[in-house]
Amino acid sequence: MANHRKKFIDLVDKAIAVGDTMDHEDLLFSYNGILYPTTVCSPEIVKALESFEARQEDVILAGYPKTSTNWVGQILTDLVTTSAENNEDETNRLNDEELEEFPYLEVGDAEKYQQMEKLSSRRVIFTHLLPHNLPESILKNKAKILVLVRNPKDIATSFYHFTNGMSPLPSYETWDEFFTAFMTGKMPWGSYFDYICEWSKHVDDENVMTITYEELKENQTLGLKKIADFFGFSLSEEEIQTVVEKSGFKAMKEKSSKTHGTFGKIIFCKGTVGDWQDHFSEAQSKEMDRKFEECLAGTKLGEKMKYELYCK
Repeated sequence: MANHRKKFIDLVDKAIAVGDTMDHEDLLFSYNGILYPTTVCSPEIVKALESFEARQEDVILAGYPKTSTNWVGQILTDLVTTSAENNEDETNRLNDEELEEFPYLEVGDAEKYQQMEKLSSRRVIFTHLLPHNLPESILKNKAKILVLVRNPKDIATSFYHFTNGMSPLPSYETWDEFFTAFMTGKMPWGSYFDYICEWSKHVDDENVMTITYEELKENQTLGLKKIADFFGFSLSEEEIQTVVEKSGFKAMKEKSSKTHGTFGKIIFCKGTVGDWQDHFSEAQSKEMDRKFEECLAGTKLGEKMKYELYCK
């Protein structure tokens, strides 16, 4: 995998180098009311992706930042590769060019969409975009989408460490300052609460499956079986277990410098559930509880994430 990740690593390393030279207020730009990182996105990219043509065979992972899309994205990539090898299916085998491409749909340069048109199916695509910001073809063509969700308190904690560790993103002098930004939705890719609320409207779509970070951590084998079944991957019990062993969070963290370069040290941090308790004050915890109750308590995704279990 390391040999296939040069473009990915080069893009991130360049973003870090550029971010080091930029003023805080220039690190993000706004497009249709949503903030994006200037070093890896641009208005031209976001505009160009509107005409991106999705295929029904595409394998799409949608998740808010710090949901652990890099971890689950690697799981999806391994499932696609293993399934293709098992069936000797050359048309669905990920090639070097595809593995090298930066997997996030809205990250890169506008020319990447022309490159993606040349790739064979199945294409593995990640995105942090809200449903209404996705290319229309994704929902229209019934491409299958795995929506990954995680409890908001751990998301906020992980995002705080991530932004302070990545020069392409604004850093915060204090946790309190970051907490205010998170709660008001002034974050890269927008509000967490808007994200979950909007995806909740699609949980019953036949081409959408939802899974939580917490259930994957609790029983990765069962989670992978559900994912494989949803996408129609043909894998034996032994092959599923091989993917589990390859893509365990600990294993991914150990090889992160090879697969993700400098970026890997930051994205694969603790990966624990409940880390929020070391950061939230009692007042902040209650404020988050009220926000969740107001925005998400009555939604299907809100119920699925078991807020009472993981955030109380």
